[in-house]
Amino acid sequence: MSLLTIEGLPAAEISRLLDLADGFVEVLDRPVPKVPALQGRTIGMLFYEVSTRTRMSFERAAKALSADTMTFSPSGSSVSKGESLKDTALTVGSMGPDLFVVRHASTGAPWRVAEWTGLPVINAGDGAHQHPTQALLDCLTVRQHFGKVDGLQVAIVGDIRHSRVARSTAQAMATMGASVRFIAPRTLLPFDVEGWPVETTCDFDGAIEDLDVVYMLRIQQERGGGDVFPSIGEYVNRFGLTRRRADRLPEHTMVLHPGPMNRGVEIDPAVADGPRSLVTKQVANGVAVRMAVLLDQLSGSEKS
Repeated sequence: MSLLTIEGLPAAEISRLLDLADGFVEVLDRPVPKVPALQGRTIGMLFYEVSTRTRMSFERAAKALSADTMTFSPSGSSVSKGESLKDTALTVGSMGPDLFVVRHASTGAPWRVAEWTGLPVINAGDGAHQHPTQALLDCLTVRQHFGKVDGLQVAIVGDIRHSRVARSTAQAMATMGASVRFIAPRTLLPFDVEGWPVETTCDFDGAIEDLDVVYMLRIQQERGGGDVFPSIGEYVNRFGLTRRRADRLPEHTMVLHPGPMNRGVEIDPAVADGPRSLVTKQVANGVAVRMAVLLDQLSGSEKS
C-alpha cells in the first residue's frame, strides 16, 4: 500500500485520514507528545530536492510514533559519483526500512521506487505533479477553522503551472465539496485544465469578494516560473496579496500558503503574519497528517 497521489482518493477516505490526524493533534499537545504505535519500524527518507517543512515534519511524525528514520540526501552521497535513483533505492531498501518517503524533481519517481523495492511509498512531492500529504494538511487546516470544506469558495493564486501543491490541493478540496478556482497570469496557468475540478481566471480583483480561502503560491523560479511575466512589480500589482487587496476580502476569509514564502512578492508580510493567516497552523498540522499517513500505511502490515 502506498500514498502516491491524491487523485482518485474518495471523500470518505480523505475524511478518514483527516479524522485520524485530528487525533494526533491532541497527541502532539501532550506533555510527552509520543505514542509507541510504530516502535521498531524504520522510515527511509529519500529527499532528492531541498525541503524544510516536509522533510522535518515527516521526521517529527516518525519520531512521535516511536519509529526510527534513515534520511538520504544527494549532497555527500554516491549520487555525485553517478549512482542512479534505482540503485540508491535498492541500496537503502536493503538496509531494512519498512516504508519510503520520496521527494524527487522527476514526475513519477515515487511510483518507480515503489515498483523497484516492493515497499510502501509516500510521495513527498514529485516535480510539478503531486504532493498528497500537503493536500491533506491543507484540508485539515481549513476543516478545523471552518468546521467543513464542503461549500467553501477557494482560490489558489500564483504559479499554478509549476505547482504540485496547486494540483493536489485543488483535487482534494474539490473532492471534499469546495468550489476551487485558479487565479494567475495566463502564462502561469496549466496548458490544459480540461478534466480538472476548477475554474480559471486572470482577474484576481474581480474574484476577491466572495472567497472563503485564499491560497497563495510562490513563483517557482527553479522551474522557470519567473521567466514568463515582464517584472516582479507588475506581478505584485496584479497577483500579489497586498494589504490593499487583503482589506477587500470578506471578514471571515482566511489565507494559506504552503511555504516557502517570498514576502513582498506573492504576499505582503503584514498579511502573512496577520490575523487572517493560517500558515503556521498548516505547518503544525503537517506533523499530525504525516503521523496519520505513516500509521495508516504501516498498521496491520508485518514488520520487515
